[in-house]
Amino acid sequence: MSRRIAVSVAAGVVVLAGAGAYALAYAGEQPPALTHSAARYSAPAGDRDGSLSFTTGVTASSGIKSVKVLAWPATSSLAEQKLTAVDMAAAERAVCTPAGKHTVHCTYTTTVTPTDAASSPHGAWHIGVLAEANNGTTTLDNEAAGFTVR
Repeated sequence: MSRRIAVSVAAGVVVLAGAGAYALAYAGEQPPALTHSAARYSAPAGDRDGSLSFTTGVTASSGIKSVKVLAWPATSSLAEQKLTAVDMAAAERAVCTPAGKHTVHCTYTTTVTPTDAASSPHGAWHIGVLAEANNGTTTLDNEAAGFTVR
């Protein structure tokens, strides 16, 4: 009887070790995680250009390959269709700096000229973000942050 118990315990240890290895491998393939995303829009005033700034933290155990950012008006067709990775292919890259072992802090800033502001739809806007990890996994957040154009 004690031999049966020993065999059962050994089999249980093998199963648990295999499950643990699978969980650890699976955890390594998790897509990038976005945290603390925020946008700030300043309209042009007088002779001064305005700006749009977006910041986010991105974490991935394999490291971050790229972070792309796209601002889009809430009244556009993207509100119904949602952004795709294909839409984000031509988006501009954020500049990322290390902020921990597996985390980077990314910033995207662009100038908003008076002409840009005059030709842009007023109202709510969203920031779409595509983060790609070194292992090829991606995260697409259609509405990582928002701002208002007045």
